[in-house]
Amino acid sequence: MNIKILGPGCKNCKKLMENTEEAVRDLNVEATIEKVEDYGEIARLGVLKTPGLVIDGDVVSEGKVIAAKSIKKLIVDKR
Repeated sequence: MNIKILGPGCKNCKKLMENTEEAVRDLNVEATIEKVEDYGEIARLGVLKTPGLVIDGDVVSEGKVIAAKSIKKLIVDKR
């Protein structure tokens, strides 16, 4: 599983990264978590508001910090 956190590194982006790491750890899934700060790449993925969350190429959230519990559900739905 490939997960991307999109954003410039603001506190919301960092919190989304923490929540994502917690969700992956709690589910014990094998995943690569990548931080994307390049605005060109973020725009190419179609995200207009950061932070953004991409799971296996699909944008699943943008413009908000979602809780680890919600991220777990998104991961399970993708499997």
